[in-house]
Amino acid sequence: MLIRDWMAKDVITVSPDTSMMKASKALKTHNISRVPVVDQDGRIVGIVSDRDIKEASPSKATTLDVHELYYLLSEIKVKDIMTVDPLVTSPDNTVENAAIMMIEKDFGGLPVVNEDGKLEGIITVSDIFNVLISITGVRHGGVQFGIRLPNEAGTLRPILNVMREHKARIVSILSSMEEEEGKGTRDVNIRIMPMERTKENQIIEELKSKFNVIFWARDNVHPQ
Repeated sequence: MLIRDWMAKDVITVSPDTSMMKASKALKTHNISRVPVVDQDGRIVGIVSDRDIKEASPSKATTLDVHELYYLLSEIKVKDIMTVDPLVTSPDNTVENAAIMMIEKDFGGLPVVNEDGKLEGIITVSDIFNVLISITGVRHGGVQFGIRLPNEAGTLRPILNVMREHKARIVSILSSMEEEEGKGTRDVNIRIMPMERTKENQIIEELKSKFNVIFWARDNVHPQ
């Protein structure tokens, strides 16, 4: 999955000479927590977050009056508080790599730039959640099975045979490796489309009798 297919393309930006007060207003108006800073050619030169603005704002215990406070806030520029040369990614990078970068750096989003350093979009934690929702097929509802299998070739086929015998329509199959050394297993999560409750129960009971079913869960349909 490439970032270009999931990133937000209509990105709110500010310039280095934008006042901190205007940047703060942009964050609140658009309900976002960070905004890329671009030069006149559209190249990213920094990023400013709500945290940066809070840290640069005067304390609530300030002795400044309202007019002095507003003057101070209007004089502080984005270039004075922004993170210079922020971590970025490319539209041809994968969503998975972007997620790892965000987790490792504790970022909530990454600017997406092309080869010339020009901003093309931004990918955020919310976008990652949308990817998760899409690949799991949870909006379709149905039944999800978590099954622990030996990490060997061909172990998934008998499970798929059971699904086929019951004419179940598979929505998604996701697999994760067991992290403990020596376990030699993997967890497979399979979601099927909703069926008549009796048919679902037959599949549940057969899988439980033949395989190491960790869990099963019914989900409601969630229309977009």
